[in-house]
Amino acid sequence: MVELHTQQDAGIAQAWQDVLIRVSQTVLTQRDAASLLAALSERSIAIVQFDRVNLILLDDDSVTLLARDASGAATRLNDTRLATGPAARVLAEQVAVHYDAAGWRREHPDLAALPPYHGLGAYCQIPLTTPAQRLGGIEFIRYDEAPFSAAEVAFLTQLAGIAAIAAENLRDRDRAQEQEEQLRLERDYFHILVDVTNTVISKLETRELASELAFAVHRFFGIDFISLDLCLNEGQRLQSHSVLFQPDREPLRASREVAWDGSLSGRVAQNGTPLLADRNEMEKLALTYEHVSQLTAQGFQASCTLPLVAGNSVLGALHLAHGSAAPFSRDSLLLLQQIAARIAIAIDNALAYEEISRLKDRLASENHYLSEEIRSHSGFGEIVGESAAMAAVLEQVDMVAASDCTVLILGETGTGKELIARAIHQKSARSGNTMVKMNCAAIPAGLLESDLFGHERGAYTGATGQRLGRFELANHGSLFLDEVGDIPLELQPKLLRVLQEREIERLGGSKVIPVDVRVIAATNCDLRQMVAERRYRSDLYYRLNVFPIVVPPLRERQGDIPLLARFLTQKIARRMNRTIEHIPQQTLDALSRLSWPGNVRELENVIERAVILSRGSTLNLPLTELQHHLEPVSWKSQPTAAPAPLGHRSPSPAAPDDERERIIRVLKETNGIVAGPKGAAARLGLKRTTLLSRMQRMGISVKSIADDEGGGLTQDDDNW
Repeated sequence: MVELHTQQDAGIAQAWQDVLIRVSQTVLTQRDAASLLAALSERSIAIVQFDRVNLILLDDDSVTLLARDASGAATRLNDTRLATGPAARVLAEQVAVHYDAAGWRREHPDLAALPPYHGLGAYCQIPLTTPAQRLGGIEFIRYDEAPFSAAEVAFLTQLAGIAAIAAENLRDRDRAQEQEEQLRLERDYFHILVDVTNTVISKLETRELASELAFAVHRFFGIDFISLDLCLNEGQRLQSHSVLFQPDREPLRASREVAWDGSLSGRVAQNGTPLLADRNEMEKLALTYEHVSQLTAQGFQASCTLPLVAGNSVLGALHLAHGSAAPFSRDSLLLLQQIAARIAIAIDNALAYEEISRLKDRLASENHYLSEEIRSHSGFGEIVGESAAMAAVLEQVDMVAASDCTVLILGETGTGKELIARAIHQKSARSGNTMVKMNCAAIPAGLLESDLFGHERGAYTGATGQRLGRFELANHGSLFLDEVGDIPLELQPKLLRVLQEREIERLGGSKVIPVDVRVIAATNCDLRQMVAERRYRSDLYYRLNVFPIVVPPLRERQGDIPLLARFLTQKIARRMNRTIEHIPQQTLDALSRLSWPGNVRELENVIERAVILSRGSTLNLPLTELQHHLEPVSWKSQPTAAPAPLGHRSPSPAAPDDERERIIRVLKETNGIVAGPKGAAARLGLKRTTLLSRMQRMGISVKSIADDEGGGLTQDDDNW
């Protein structure tokens, strides 16, 4: 009997060995864990009776149960209770564990409710272990209550060893594939990073950079909305350049400016932390941020906002939106952050390039402007004059120079209004910066706007490049607008806006550029009369007329004429390499008695002609030359009197009676109207300013003419 029993055991052992060989041939060729589970279930049942096989797999300290459902498909169960079940002892002690139904329910009641353990009658778990690593365990379950015998456990242990080798091969292969896939992704990401970096660093203008970036991000990531939001005005506003890609249609591009505080990009840029939002989060953000509300209305399901920071500089943010629910994986988010870092560097470079280009253009424009000033400036090195009228003007210059208000310089042609403007600038806190000059009457009306405010490339035909206007050139300095009365009516609102808001827009551009400019205007026109005739905007006139300074004509400061004559003679003689040491007193007296309708400029022209005609060291100025082109007041030698104050002038004894009577008669006929086509100046064939100066000299007042036919001794400013 003993011999027979031994033979039976040997036969069973041989049969088990044959099964193990066949099982190993099948198990070791499986390509994944699900196939391995199916092979174990099908091949083992012929020798050891069990109804279910489960694989307990250990991966990075987590436990996963791989089981088959009723249809035979493999399912995975991740449950923290698995780690505290039988697997805890099997993994720790590397021993087989088995239970009957009662012991299972008693020891592990929390696992008994899980579907893979329904109907459990007997349970056995054997460790899945190789010499290299512990992989988990393999569970064998019977629905009847027959316990697993020691022989069956021994067989199942050998089977588990084969399964462990197969599981290890699968894991090694999976890890190799994962590493290969990771390397491939890293290689692809590296190529994407290089391509995007090359794209953005090749652009030195922010608008072009935003467009190229949008196409690169859309091509590599499939993102449909890309917005590059850049910080402006030291963090007070954001300039947004966005591109929306649409199926079978051209992309929509848009540029706009928004307030920094009211934008999501401003918040993210300030915090320096990326913001990832799903649909629910986007709907919450839409209640606060308008542009997020627009994205949700267009059906976008997720957004990502990345800060753009270079060193300590907060440059803005990159805002992305996608139509799918979860487009931003961990790897893609890391790559986008790396791209954002490189974009920040590119933007920093682009902004530096724009600043350098702006400063270069400004320097070139200033050099050109100053060169023109040096060539064309024919004024005086200093203001010459000791009269009471000039002293009053210079006192006003001292008072207004320290402030920053707008100054309006009034006076006839040639009185030296530009010199007064230069004096105001030199005495102000802006004297260290440039005073830019512009003659509004010398520039065609079509080019005046471009010259004042600048233009962008392509703003009009012939605008081949960007140009800075006079306001930008005068930033932090002063702008002298000569002949401001000749500015066209349609351009006056833009000038008014600059004076009020201190910001401009270049012609053809949409960017608001802040400017810090002190405006000094000058004119020989009667702006008040022009306002009354609706040829000049009243609001602009009031804005310019904050502090008016009236420069007196030369005939009202005749005591300064000898000083001016000597100064001009020396200046012109040095320029011509001549030596003039003496001016005859007769010549000075003659010059002092003239009316000088062209004022100092006309006096300079006369002196220049006299220097040319002089052969020795004495100025030769024949009186016939003066009679040739100037209207004398009187050729009789008499002392020069200082001008009487306004409102109390006596008639000039040198004025011919017939001329004075004729002016009074015409004023009566025109009801006191001086200017206009039906005014007294037109009837007398004189300019308005010439008539007014003669009326002042002769002591004629429009108001008093109606009361006293003999002429009045007062002046009413409203009639001038």
